[in-house]
Amino acid sequence: MQGHGGDYKDLVVFLAAAGVIVPLVNRLKISPVLGFLAAGVVLGPDGLARFSDAVPWLSYFTISDPGQLAQLSELGVAFLLFMIGLELSWERLRAMRRLVFGLGLMQVVACTLVLAGLFMLVGQTPVSAAVLGMGLALSSTAVVMPVLAESGRLKGTVGRSTFAILLAQDLSVAPILITVSVLAAVAQAGGSLDPAVLGRSLFTLVPAAIGLGLLVLLGRVVLRPMFRSVARARKSAQGGELFVAASLLVVVAAGLAAQASGLSMSIGALVAGVLLAETEFRREVEVSIEPFKGLLLGVFFVGVGLGLDLGAVAANPVLLFGLALAITVVKTGVIFGLARLWGLGAKPAIETALVLAPAGEFAFVVFATGLVEGIAPPAVTSTVALSATLSIFSIPLLALLGQRLSREKAPDLPTTPEGAAPPEQTDGAVIIVGFGRVGRLIGELLREHDQPFIALDTDAAAVAAGRRDGLDVFYGDAGRAEMLAHCGVLSTRALIVTMDAPTKVDEVVTTARALRGDLIIIARARDDQHAARLYALGVTDAVPETTEASLQLAENTLVDLGVPMGLVLASIHEKRDQFRRTFQAAIPAGGRSRTTRALRMPQNGTGNQNS
Repeated sequence: MQGHGGDYKDLVVFLAAAGVIVPLVNRLKISPVLGFLAAGVVLGPDGLARFSDAVPWLSYFTISDPGQLAQLSELGVAFLLFMIGLELSWERLRAMRRLVFGLGLMQVVACTLVLAGLFMLVGQTPVSAAVLGMGLALSSTAVVMPVLAESGRLKGTVGRSTFAILLAQDLSVAPILITVSVLAAVAQAGGSLDPAVLGRSLFTLVPAAIGLGLLVLLGRVVLRPMFRSVARARKSAQGGELFVAASLLVVVAAGLAAQASGLSMSIGALVAGVLLAETEFRREVEVSIEPFKGLLLGVFFVGVGLGLDLGAVAANPVLLFGLALAITVVKTGVIFGLARLWGLGAKPAIETALVLAPAGEFAFVVFATGLVEGIAPPAVTSTVALSATLSIFSIPLLALLGQRLSREKAPDLPTTPEGAAPPEQTDGAVIIVGFGRVGRLIGELLREHDQPFIALDTDAAAVAAGRRDGLDVFYGDAGRAEMLAHCGVLSTRALIVTMDAPTKVDEVVTTARALRGDLIIIARARDDQHAARLYALGVTDAVPETTEASLQLAENTLVDLGVPMGLVLASIHEKRDQFRRTFQAAIPAGGRSRTTRALRMPQNGTGNQNS
């Protein structure tokens, strides 16, 4: 196919797999991660490609050059860390420091020492054993986090503790690679270390530290103004696609900057996500970036499947599966013990240990560095790498096993250990859509009565003003189901729509009602016709601003003109009854469990000029 679209053949095959295989495994209620991994095995050189000599047309349905997908695969992991960063903040990271720099780093050290000791027992040199131990001590962020997200386990103790350990592992990659270089210098010097060699190795940390500092500084200075500019363009109906472009730019640029400084691309993306989490554009960025993250992570999973040499596995299955099992069992024991030591309950600890026990994608980076440095035996490293790949395939199954073991107990939130990050305070909070004068007044009254809320608006200036006052106001379009879902519409107590654009109010109401049939929705209506339409769409209450204002103006005018108060109140109440009957008639069948409250008659039968 070369010269006839052959350059894109592997990408087309991957997209076909994403469009066919993944929906199939979803229908079978199998993890999409397993679907992508299996697709990589089937479509790879050791899958259907083995039969392409006998059946040439099979080559059109296989991935012949895994290297073409490698860069996209790396981007997928970066996007995952970026999305994780968006759910964090510097405050939450500080709150997690005990887990990250305590439990997380201790897990890396303890697993490295135990695994290296076992490799030394089977005849490996201390240097080789150390390289293998450091590689296998790391877990797979790219597989573990999506698997936990699928099962809704990210917000509990298991999710927070798992993430803290994975973050510590990602931060450890650069020091581990430097340690491998130092070990190589020790081995080449016959066991002694030249201080100059050690100094050169440690000096490589300086660019990383400088690069990380510059990334944080530039992010704080550049990100908010850049996204405000994009938001202004979008408000002028010119920037719908610019938000996606800006989000992609931030992820790729931050990743490349970190990579140029000697860090991993994923660390740069994580820092960019944390910086954006402090801004009002966080929710909109999440929605914009979500499709790319899922697709590019799929490329990563397919790449892992491509790396599985079925021929080598078939040649020595007992050794490879046995080694994969041994790695998993040893790491499970170590992580479980450390988790218990750090205050986790038994069931959260075992679930955390099971999902982190298999090897991770950075193991292959460490092994490759060891091979380049000449201190990792190629035959042994190849065998261990294959076993690591097999262990990665087991993560969805181990996660399911961990959930089964924890099923007897209610959600594990009460057992959160000291130092774990608190969950986001959006569950149960009222959502205000539109934060102009009306929305701000409603927010002030909610705060006065200790009712938590978050607000959404597409006016960047209104959002910035709200955030300057310390309010949880975010930039975003509430007409999109993904945006409402990110803001917690499935757990909110009420949704208040205050915008003065009738068509947009209709759109938000329709989207919210489709997501939750029992949601309390209070909407601002332009007039009585618009209010009737909103009741037909399923609002709980609609407040027609022009109608109510007209009634109050008429009431005050008639009284001031000398018309008897009783006659005025009777006519006003009659008008309200007419509107109320109109609204009641507009409510869909089955939705009339209570009367409308938008134009409610006073219970005592007396007038109220502020009704």
